[in-house]
Amino acid sequence: MSVRRTPSESGPVPTPKAVPPFDPELSVVLTALGKESREPITPGNLEARQERDVVSRPRPTAEDLRADGRFEVAELCVPGPPDGPDVTLVSARPAGLVGPLPLLYYMHGGAMVMGNAWSVLPRILREWALPLELAVISVEYRLAPRTQYPGPLEDCYAGLVWAAGHAAELDIDTDRVVIGGKSAGGGLAAALALLARDRGGPEALGQLLLCPMLDDRGSTFSSHQMTGVDLWDSTSNTTVWKALLGDRYGAADLPPYAAPSRATDLSGLPPAYIDVGSAEMFRDEDVAYANAIWQAGGQAELHVWPGAYHGFDGLAPRAALSQDARNARTRWLQRLLAQSRTRAPRRSTPRMSPEKPSSSSTVSGSAPR
Repeated sequence: MSVRRTPSESGPVPTPKAVPPFDPELSVVLTALGKESREPITPGNLEARQERDVVSRPRPTAEDLRADGRFEVAELCVPGPPDGPDVTLVSARPAGLVGPLPLLYYMHGGAMVMGNAWSVLPRILREWALPLELAVISVEYRLAPRTQYPGPLEDCYAGLVWAAGHAAELDIDTDRVVIGGKSAGGGLAAALALLARDRGGPEALGQLLLCPMLDDRGSTFSSHQMTGVDLWDSTSNTTVWKALLGDRYGAADLPPYAAPSRATDLSGLPPAYIDVGSAEMFRDEDVAYANAIWQAGGQAELHVWPGAYHGFDGLAPRAALSQDARNARTRWLQRLLAQSRTRAPRRSTPRMSPEKPSSSSTVSGSAPR
């Protein structure tokens, strides 16, 4: 088999001769996508793609997220990292529950250059917060290239520290905090788990890593195998890693908080749920990360969904494979929370009326510092 090298690789990578087949249901959706949706992100079109994302990506308001009184929602402005601006957190929970509730602290996807904290919440609230009686905080971290590493991660850490320090106000259980995210958000969640471990907290109960973006080097077999095939390929991946890391891109001494696959010590981390598609470029780095956690004596549940491309469950939510993936994630959360349950939330008179929300639940403003 022939081999080739890239500048960021430490050794040869076999040249792929075949690719895993896509799941039939997912393939239909992929084929129906327009050419514009499959165009790689490059330094030349990055700004235009960001502008298009702002216009096209849903951004529900707090009132939209309340869903006729089913959820309590507040937008909070909390102290950011040292020398950084304040951070916006979108806090939501099922209405009428008092806790303290477990918390899902969530980082949105968007390749570190796109996305927002609001767009991910409707599905999270519907599929996890309501049935599992979870509180959710979604983080509006700063995006690259305007803000490069470590800014986005430090935003997420500052928000987590604030939430843990204001648990009584938020009515959350600091012993049952799960950090999670998807794609770039999954990479941030993995980095946040490492950072919290090394800074001595806040301690998380688990880490939910959905097709996480972990490795800046582009040196895995799948990163070459799926280029030009997967929706997300090496061209886009290189563009956004350079946008995030700037002059530090490709540095031998890049810290693991910037790219968690660089970590040499994965001991002492909370239990992880990792899933990825067999037909996406992140496959090998995500499988390797789960394996490294096991080798360090940790706990990880790994799912490799056959024939799935990057972000498949969002593009084809009705496909059988997408439903299986969502169900597996929910079951993991259920088990994790059940094993840690010390007290159950109780139903009370809702703190907000579906007809006329109280001022305490509708105001978007600065939180106590």
